[in-house]
Amino acid sequence: MNKIIFTEEFCQPENLHPFTLTRQLQDIRVGILTIREKWEQMLGLVSYDKKEDDYKDLDRSVNIDEAIGEGACFMIHGNVLPTPSLVKAVRKLKDGEFIAAGSGNGIVYRITKNEIVDRHKIKVGKAIGFSEEVITIQFPWEIFQLNNWAIRQDFNFLTKNRKSQPIPKSNKVIKPSQVFIEKGAVVSHSIINASTGPVYIGRDAEVMEGSIIRGPFAMGEGACLKMGAKVYGATTLGPGCVAGGEIKNAVMFGYSNKAHDGYLGDAVIGEWCNLGAGTTNSNLKNNAGVVKIWTPKGEKPAGTKCGVMMGDYSKTAVNTSINTGTVIGVCCNVFGSGLTPKYIPNFSWGSEGVNGYQIGRALEDIANWKQLKGQVLTDGEKSILNYIFEKW
Repeated sequence: MNKIIFTEEFCQPENLHPFTLTRQLQDIRVGILTIREKWEQMLGLVSYDKKEDDYKDLDRSVNIDEAIGEGACFMIHGNVLPTPSLVKAVRKLKDGEFIAAGSGNGIVYRITKNEIVDRHKIKVGKAIGFSEEVITIQFPWEIFQLNNWAIRQDFNFLTKNRKSQPIPKSNKVIKPSQVFIEKGAVVSHSIINASTGPVYIGRDAEVMEGSIIRGPFAMGEGACLKMGAKVYGATTLGPGCVAGGEIKNAVMFGYSNKAHDGYLGDAVIGEWCNLGAGTTNSNLKNNAGVVKIWTPKGEKPAGTKCGVMMGDYSKTAVNTSINTGTVIGVCCNVFGSGLTPKYIPNFSWGSEGVNGYQIGRALEDIANWKQLKGQVLTDGEKSILNYIFEKW
C-alpha cells in the first residue's frame, strides 16, 4: 500500500520554537487543517513520521526501510504546504524520482524498496523541476501570515462538490455562498461577512448569539465562539477551542481557551493553552517599527505586526498584558504586573521566569485541564514534556 512518510530532516524545525518542541512540523495547523491532514486528504493516503532518533519518535515514527513494504512511499518535507498543482506533480512522479523546488532542493520523493540502500541511505534518480512557488513554513510568525491563503485553499478543497448545511435565518450573512456549515454545527443570531473571505464552521461547532465574524475564518470540530465575540480574518480556531472577545489574524491550534474579553491579534496559540480573562497582546510597536522575535538562533524580524507565540500547555493570569512579539515557551504559568518580557522560557512560573514550574505539578495541572474537555494526558505527552523539562 502506498503511504506518506514525513521528515523534518533539512527543515530546521528548531526555528519554529516553541511549537516544534512538542510536535512534528507536519502537525502544525495553518488554515483549517494541519499540514499532515492536508497531504493525507489531498493524496488520499495514510501518513507516518520518519524516525529521527530523538524524543519525538512516538507510535507513528518508522524507519523507511522497514515501513516501505511493496508499495511506494512519498517522503515529504514536513514544512511544505500542498497546493493543487504540487499535488498533481506528486501524483505524476515515477519510482525513484523526486520534485525539486526552484532552489534545486528536493522536497518530495517517490521511493520503493528498490531505492533503499540501507536504513540511512536512499538512492534517488531523476529530479523533476517544479517552477511554481513552493509554500513552506520556516518561522512561527509565518503561521498567521499564511493563514489567509491557507484558509482559502483548505476551504476550496474541503467544500468542493459538497453542500453546506442551511444557514439559519436568524443570522445576517453577506455572501452566503462563501459560508459552509458542517453537520451538527449551531449558528444563531450572528453577523457573518464572507465577502472578505470564506467562513467555515466545523462539525458540532457553535457560534453563539451576537457574534460578529469577518472572513476568512475557520472553526474546527467542537469549537465554540462565545456571545458577542468580534473576529476579524484571517483567524482559525482549531478543534475544541473556546474563543471570545476580540480576535484578529490569529491561529489557535486546538483545545485552547480565550473565552473572555481581551485582544488577541497576529498571534499563534498552541494546544491546551488558557488565556485568563482580560488577557491582551500588543501586536504593533509604538513607533510602528519592525517587530523582532526571539528564536534559538537570535532575534529575527517578523514584520511590523506580530503578537504572541505561545507554546502548548501554557496559560496566563487575568488581565495579563503581553508585550509586542512575545514568545512564551511550553508549559508556562504567566502572571505579574506590567508588560511581559519578550521571551518567557519553558516551564516558567511567573513572567520573569525566575521560578520554575515543577514537572510533577505541571503534569497534574495539564491532566486536570484535559479532563475538562474529556481527554487524558497520554504517556507520549508525558515523555515529551519530561524531556523538555530536563533538557530545555
